[in-house]
Amino acid sequence: MVGLTGGIGAGKSAVAARLAALGAVVIDADRLAREVVEPGTPGLAAVVAAFGDGVLTADGALDRAAMAARIFGDDTARATLEGIVHPLVRARTAELIAAAPDGAVVVNDVPLIVEKQMSRLYETVVVVFASLQTRLDRLVRLRGMTPEEAGARIAAQATDEQRRAVADVAIVNDGTPEDLDAAVEAAWPAIAGRAHP
Repeated sequence: MVGLTGGIGAGKSAVAARLAALGAVVIDADRLAREVVEPGTPGLAAVVAAFGDGVLTADGALDRAAMAARIFGDDTARATLEGIVHPLVRARTAELIAAAPDGAVVVNDVPLIVEKQMSRLYETVVVVFASLQTRLDRLVRLRGMTPEEAGARIAAQATDEQRRAVADVAIVNDGTPEDLDAAVEAAWPAIAGRAHP
């Protein structure tokens, strides 16, 4: 199995989409993390039991902004949330891997592979890199963050050096979407070959 990671703003989601277009079965951990706390799920009930009704919107969904504000900078609160969500995501991931066609290149899109020291779980780790300035620009321009918020989010994650230490395949995403397409296509034989040696 292939692990795909990269810092916030590096373009990991764009790489995942291009890998899917090349035939990979992409499992998006962020999407699963949202799924397991949808209204009516045991996951959301556990989050509310741990953090209270203040993390819910008026319609009973998880208020992601309130939750993010609650855990950002609070390691204990973050660990509590991860202790609820991560086992549910792992279980759902296992179901999706089991359902993948025989011989498929399964790509697990996980933002925190480096931070959670998960690289050993994958035959191949693909890391998406972009310069600090590119990442800051994307976060401000595309996600509406202030430069200070963007810098804080980047600083809270692993460094590029830590990511390079686990990268089997590196994809640089500082250029145009066409440049990225070419980089992913060039890396695909190595990714698929390492996934099926």
